[in-house]
Amino acid sequence: MLLYRPTSTPLHFRGYLAICLYKQSSSLTLVLMVTSAAIGGTLQYGYNLAIMNSPTIFIQTFINETFLERWDIQLEDYQVTLVWTIIVSIFSLGGFAGALIAGPMTIHFGRKKCLLLNNIFLMAGALLALTSRAAKSFEMIIISRALVGINSGISMNVQPMYFGESAPKHLRGALSSSSAVFAAFGVALGQVVGLREILGSEPCWQYLLASNAIPGLMQLLTLPWFPESPRYLLIDRGDKEACINALRRLRGCEVQSSELDEILQEQAETKGMRPRRPWELFTDRSVRWQLISVMIISSAMQLCGNDSIYFYASYVFREAGISDDKIQYITIGTGSCEFTNLLIERKGRRFMLMGGYIFMTIWAVVFTIALLFEHYVSWMPYLSMACIFTYILSFGLGPAGVSVVLPTELFNQTARPAASMIAGSMMWLNLFIIGMIFPFLVSELREYCFVPFGAVCLLSALYVGLFLPETKGKSLSAITSDFHKLNFKGQDAKCASQTKAQYQLGEVCLSTAL
Repeated sequence: MLLYRPTSTPLHFRGYLAICLYKQSSSLTLVLMVTSAAIGGTLQYGYNLAIMNSPTIFIQTFINETFLERWDIQLEDYQVTLVWTIIVSIFSLGGFAGALIAGPMTIHFGRKKCLLLNNIFLMAGALLALTSRAAKSFEMIIISRALVGINSGISMNVQPMYFGESAPKHLRGALSSSSAVFAAFGVALGQVVGLREILGSEPCWQYLLASNAIPGLMQLLTLPWFPESPRYLLIDRGDKEACINALRRLRGCEVQSSELDEILQEQAETKGMRPRRPWELFTDRSVRWQLISVMIISSAMQLCGNDSIYFYASYVFREAGISDDKIQYITIGTGSCEFTNLLIERKGRRFMLMGGYIFMTIWAVVFTIALLFEHYVSWMPYLSMACIFTYILSFGLGPAGVSVVLPTELFNQTARPAASMIAGSMMWLNLFIIGMIFPFLVSELREYCFVPFGAVCLLSALYVGLFLPETKGKSLSAITSDFHKLNFKGQDAKCASQTKAQYQLGEVCLSTAL
């Protein structure tokens, strides 16, 4: 035995080292896949929010010059602002359209191919933005922003689905929160590229609007090298061999029977069942409060005004008393604030949501006070600036990451796509509404411009505290039990428990609608 030990130990070590390197390669493959998908996903959302701030004055001048040259009309300030808000807010309507078509596209083309085809909208929008100045057409900018919005609406729905179906079970939570991380990175990147020293100057604003084509091109070159979602391959397409091959590439080793059995069990449970349609959820009492919660939280995410700050940062900082030559540098800090979701250890969905909105309410009040006294105290503009940073910081601590996770935790497999579509639609519609009225709120309410947003944050915190149960670490069965008393309040206990049991087993159909 002793004679063989010197030779057997190095062989064992080399074999162990090979396994470790193989697993590291697998982890690297998953990280690269996530990066490639997110570059054309939530990063584009954040990037396209941010790049519209720097060229505000230049595009408004372009609009005025176009009207003057075409029709010899000199627009009033409010008319220029109206056209500008249409350019900015049409992005949200495009996102709403993208959220509506994302579901059918993923079913027909698959998750990966859907992300690749989605770049058609992006490239067409970038081309229109690039040529709009030469064509002397602000209408081309409007169409460009709508197409870019469609791209963002599709990718923001498909990306979390692709991540959740491709990641191992112990990494699904981390990957779901990565969507908010890439969105924050997109905002910061857009603010940097939008500096006057780079592309935010008067001669280059059309190149800034078209620069979103570069991340899209990077995705087109890299994403085809990665596998399709294993769950889509097996459950939707019935291709077990392709599923095993995809799992083998993503895991870097032979497929574990437990993971494959889990996917096969999900396939068996959903066999013969069709996905729920959005309007069916509104008539199903067993998911009534889950749906109400998702709609309220998704709406509050935009009605709090956080994302609109990126659209109109110049308006906000100018109102806060910051000089024009410093505004472009200060706005970079706003995007960096949301990276806090990387640093914080989440204590629970309910805790982080409620805490985030409470802090946002406080900072909205302090910001209002600072604006009221900015002409009397010399350092008040700096307090106003600090309030904006802490407002966004509080948003990043909770609502930014938690809001997008809730639809996946409150609904079963058959209801989840419809719930995600409803949540996405509410988010984009409310972003459009706030995007349209935000500059008018700032100009009309002036010192009180953040009062409506503070009220939304306070009401959202109250709703979360009173009605939303904690979901972290809980199974769907446990979460459903928490909502049981709200959904079936005053109903016969036996009937209610039977309906609840059917939902937990994933067997809800139209016959359970009450």
